Amino acid sequence: MKHITILIADDEPEIADLIALHLHKEGYHIMKAKDGKEAVLAIQTHTIDLVILDIMMPYMDGYEVTRQIRGKYSMPIIFLSAKTSDFDKITGLVMGADDYMTKPFNPMELVARVNAQLRRSTQLNQPVAAKSSVLEIGGLVIDPDQHTVILYGESIDLTPKEFDILHLLAKYPKKIFSADNIFKQVWGEAYYEGGNTVMVHIRTLRKKLGEDVNRNKLIKTVWGVGYTFNG
Repeated sequence: MKHITILIADDEPEIADLIALHLHKEGYHIMKAKDGKEAVLAIQTHTIDLVILDIMMPYMDGYEVTRQIRGKYSMPIIFLSAKTSDFDKITGLVMGADDYMTKPFNPMELVARVNAQLRRSTQLNQPVAAKSSVLEIGGLVIDPDQHTVILYGESIDLTPKEFDILHLLAKYPKKIFSADNIFKQVWGEAYYEGGNTVMVHIRTLRKKLGEDVNRNKLIKTVWGVGYTFNG
């Protein structure tokens, strides 16, 4: 299980120790920095999952630390400061902090906010499961990544353009595509005299799909308009 490391940057040792005590009970690994420069160095040299940051610190204040963090890192930042005005809170949040608590503070509330920010950060940074690009319609399976077509368990050998036409039509079932539109999307060129080209490809595509002997035609001609997928 990954250790979660929290950096406490505060020039008051008593406050840093109190926070560390409560966060240790939650199972977190704690690092401390007594000024802004130490905080930035810790972030540059260690994997930090969350920062609890005072504003008024020697050498570099919390605002500047936040500015440097946000130039490269996205971990949650919670300001914990004696500055209590709305202006200070807004400034901290605008600079890139995720939360703002004022001193004196309830340690248990701080722990709850830390937990909430870490949950949110974990959810946001989870890789999004890639949606399958495979199309399955009836007995037809089209895999654009593998460039394969299977019809009722049998592999169908298509040319690249035949595949692209079938995939285009199947991706938008019931939508009618003119020969002009198919040519532009599959060939990526202006139409000109492409109508016959599209017609020939669809004819051979239908033959490979067995539509000459199959009453349930997958590619339907809409006379005077174009073609549509009839899956």
